[in-house]
Amino acid sequence: MSGLRAVLAAEPDGRGGRLATIDETELPEGDVTIRVSWSSLNYKDGLAVTGKGRVVRSFPMVCGVDLAGTVESSDSAAWRPGDEVIVTGFGLGEERFGGFAELARVRSEWIVRLPDGLDTRQAMIIGTAGLTSMLCVMALEHNGLAPASTGGLPVVVTGAAGGVGSVAVAILATLGYDVAAVSGRSEQEAYLRRLGATSLVPRAELAEAPPRPLDKERWAGGVDAVGGTTLATLLRQTRYGGCVAACGLAGGADLPTTVHPFILRGVTLAGVESVRCPIEVRKVAWERLSRELSRELLDEMAEDVSLDDVPALAEEILAGRTRGRVVVAVP
Repeated sequence: MSGLRAVLAAEPDGRGGRLATIDETELPEGDVTIRVSWSSLNYKDGLAVTGKGRVVRSFPMVCGVDLAGTVESSDSAAWRPGDEVIVTGFGLGEERFGGFAELARVRSEWIVRLPDGLDTRQAMIIGTAGLTSMLCVMALEHNGLAPASTGGLPVVVTGAAGGVGSVAVAILATLGYDVAAVSGRSEQEAYLRRLGATSLVPRAELAEAPPRPLDKERWAGGVDAVGGTTLATLLRQTRYGGCVAACGLAGGADLPTTVHPFILRGVTLAGVESVRCPIEVRKVAWERLSRELSRELLDEMAEDVSLDDVPALAEEILAGRTRGRVVVAVP
């Protein structure tokens, strides 16, 4: 077979990502070949496709950090043709060809079986963003957060109208938390309330440089996909013994804070990473996602697009003009 449609990353000279055709012989080594049915567009994909971030390690590169589809061929005893599977992270779209192509070849140990109750489209509505959100929730739980232990304070989610934020709001609300959604887009209030947010916090409230090392306790914990000053503000406003799970840097990679939240309030800053996350942890997270996210809410946060739409939408996601999850139909 030849002539696989794909989205290739921007070249080092700055040309934008483009639709192209690749040959099956160009696929990387691996013991499982997957017929991709759905992928998704993440912030990292936006950086890769546009060439605005140092994401891609070599060129040409098929973008797409996520994929879901059906095993086409396998040299692994663990997987058989016809199995429905998910692969996220592990360098897809960065170090090796990713999910924005009709076929993908991967290592068998990276694959998660599609959980019962999810189809491949729903799995990609979740995707890396949703996996990251669940890992954040699990980090909060690991550090003692539970609906009955919040002391009446909400759990805050930054970048709430984005991919990670949307799924985090939905998960936390489903689990019974009072969720404060932070967004710079007031027009998304109705959307965020449908996902389960009980209050909306203007992004500007958290985006200014902190005037003092500690503030009044406002949050029982938080999920932060923004970083920078926003994360610093969350830390100084988190209650005694609380935890903030940090997983993004859309607002900056610096952290202008002090040690005061950590040594005077015992606040925990939990870093969350989904690219190299161990496969057994992934399986637990995916099983929870299949149980704890309603299909109605998944559809609420999804925008379906085609491969042809990806280059233009890569610019949109970097500019913060997409909402929820952008799901890419690959065939």
